[in-house]
Amino acid sequence: MGGSRTAGGLRTEECGRSRPPLWTRDFRLFFAARTTSLLGDAMLPVAVTAAVLRAGFGTSGVGYALAALVGPFAALIIFGGVLSDRFGARRLMVVSDAARLGSQLVLALLFVLGAPQLWQILVLLALIGAGGAVFQPGVASIIPRIAHDVQKANATLRIAESVTVVIGPSLAGLLLVVSAPATVVALDALTYAVSGACLLALRSVPMGAVPRQVVTSFRADLVEGWREFRSRTWLWSVIVVFMLWQLAGAGPTLTLGNSTLVTDYGESVFGLVMSALGVGSVLGGIVAIRLRPRRPLRAGAVAMTLWAGMPLSVALALPAPAVAACYAVSGVGMAFWSVMFHTSVQTHVPQDVLGRVHAYDAAGSLVMKPVGQAVAGPLAVVVGTVPLLSVAAVLALVTCALLLAIPSVRGLGRAER
Repeated sequence: MGGSRTAGGLRTEECGRSRPPLWTRDFRLFFAARTTSLLGDAMLPVAVTAAVLRAGFGTSGVGYALAALVGPFAALIIFGGVLSDRFGARRLMVVSDAARLGSQLVLALLFVLGAPQLWQILVLLALIGAGGAVFQPGVASIIPRIAHDVQKANATLRIAESVTVVIGPSLAGLLLVVSAPATVVALDALTYAVSGACLLALRSVPMGAVPRQVVTSFRADLVEGWREFRSRTWLWSVIVVFMLWQLAGAGPTLTLGNSTLVTDYGESVFGLVMSALGVGSVLGGIVAIRLRPRRPLRAGAVAMTLWAGMPLSVALALPAPAVAACYAVSGVGMAFWSVMFHTSVQTHVPQDVLGRVHAYDAAGSLVMKPVGQAVAGPLAVVVGTVPLLSVAAVLALVTCALLLAIPSVRGLGRAER
């Protein structure tokens, strides 16, 4: 695409030719849809964590609640990928927004009527997670259709996501001081309405699926997606490694780290630390816009070593400013890795199977996360929070070392679409 390589392997633009603009009408609409939806998503975990702890369900209850949100997503996203490719990404995303809008309005109503039972919270969060499983495959499918520069689009969306991480928890924490969790949940529901309206207004992406020459069954589509996924060693290798990271690294860190921040530092500090993580993610996204490594997954794996600072800072009981700084640095590494990985998937996988392949990689990446979240609380009672968070920090470094040890991962080159 419009470029040549120098002797050193860096891409340069051809004379007199520049890339088409990123901010087209459809990209602006898609950007608005994702940003408003992600803002609500950033607020919801803060509200749920505070509500579950205040209701007396403890750290284990927080783990169950977060697992209920992620578990159905990981379990159903593969089917969401098939549905997205069969019936159209945009259509499924609009349906998902409508379903999540209804589920969260019911949850908000339960909070208004009184403290809901834990099982009620878990059921509604599971429905929200299931809606996300239908929504997410479409994100990967739509980005290459509306953006000529896929890496820049991913980095821009990552920055927007990071900004919502900065604003969302702080806003949720402020609302929790002056209002009830129902307020946060209701505002989150409204963001799904905005997202659905923006997606309905897209022009360049059809509402239905691209017509096929051969009609295939649901099972055949599922098998084809799996075949495409497993044929790429670099892709399934990353997912296998990240299953370990989610189980022993990210899962315990989210449950124990967030709970410890709330109980030991206070809800306001928790919100500020999450905001620091968002600031770091913004910086990571900016770096990803500017830096185009020839080996994106290699560069991303090196950057991910910074993530170890998250669990380690909480395990060491560092002062709040130091914890916030560690989370910010971790955010840089996480954001850069995310852009490098998603861009690699979206540029190396054919469009007609992208939804299914992305669904398989997302499911594999997340399937162990709810397990790690759910067992972290009970396990911490037995062995202690500090040892578990220390293990999570070590596993983060082990994960990066494993990624760099796999030839197909560290050697994967850039692909322009």
